[in-house]
Amino acid sequence: MLSLLRDRSAALHADTVAHRRHLHQHPELSFAEHATCRYVAEALQAYGLQPEAGIGGTGVVAVVEGRNPASRVLALRADMDALPIVEANDVPYRSQNPGVMHACGHDAHTASLLTAGRLLHELRDAWEGTVKLIFQPGEEKAPGGASLMIKEGVLAGPAKPQAILGQHVMPYLPAGTVGFRSGMYMASADEIYMTIHGKGGHGAMPERFIDPVAITSYLLVALQQLVSRQANPKIPSVLSFGRVIAEGATNVIPNSVEVAGTFRTLDEAWREQAMLNIERMATGIVESMGGRLELNIVRGYPHLKNDPELTARSRALAEAYLGPENVVDLDLWMAAEDFAYYTHQVPGCFYRLGTGNEARGITSGVHTPTFDIDEDALRHAPGLMAWMAVGQPA
Repeated sequence: MLSLLRDRSAALHADTVAHRRHLHQHPELSFAEHATCRYVAEALQAYGLQPEAGIGGTGVVAVVEGRNPASRVLALRADMDALPIVEANDVPYRSQNPGVMHACGHDAHTASLLTAGRLLHELRDAWEGTVKLIFQPGEEKAPGGASLMIKEGVLAGPAKPQAILGQHVMPYLPAGTVGFRSGMYMASADEIYMTIHGKGGHGAMPERFIDPVAITSYLLVALQQLVSRQANPKIPSVLSFGRVIAEGATNVIPNSVEVAGTFRTLDEAWREQAMLNIERMATGIVESMGGRLELNIVRGYPHLKNDPELTARSRALAEAYLGPENVVDLDLWMAAEDFAYYTHQVPGCFYRLGTGNEARGITSGVHTPTFDIDEDALRHAPGLMAWMAVGQPA
């Protein structure tokens, strides 16, 4: 089965690239992937599958059955949405939708899973079990398409997955390699919005007013103690504020200051406690200095945890497919990914597909206008996905 998948995946490389380039030229934002949904469903139908579209809004699900389909069920997931970025790449397949770009590789994920589904269906007499193909919308935008698809039963019967695998491009790994990490891998991500109200006036008479800029300055520094003094140093945590708006002037104290930031960690219990600590500390500081606080914490994705047993098996399968020298260890990653929702429901493994190529100048990070992939990675990506699905024990 391994050699069949490897050879057939390579033979279908041009088709996989064609899928990727079509999707790259026609990107759609989160939860608006209507044309993408149709394209995916039509491609699956052409391969002989019976997709169900419209799950989670614009998601697509298809089931591929091998011999003895009830013996095991494993899911493969790809996300489909793009980002609000103006593409700077001068390539024949550049985005045709102004201001929208596949800058995170979701086009490659979807193309890989389309071909993986094709491979599994063509070779259905050579493997046992069932593989559920999940094409997910809205990974880039809260509440995350994964949460919506779960609510609509994507992890339920009749083809109830016992485990799930997800692939994501990694431009810092060379094409031809993949990376794995067992256990904690990616962070939760909560958004923090604060408005610090004071009383504005002339900057030359601060004693007559309540300066929200001064309060905010102290508050932002003090809140860093949440990580430096309140967090367990064994639990990775990040608290960052990237937006501060004070609409004053050189001699004008504004009435209020708006602040936005993010808190990330890899422990759900500490995450909950941290939210309480932020609220208590921020309220206390602002009120003690005469101001008033409006606080809104928008809960984002949970932390992503890779099941140790599933990850070990998947890594071994990847080594058999690519060779041990092409399988590497990954470090913790404090970015967030809504695949995490699946990993809190069933055993999951989220691995990285190397797509970089320094010699060709393909080195830009995700979420940048110059992001691209070395499409040679798509030669083995679909076959590897299929192999890691059917190679799991019953």
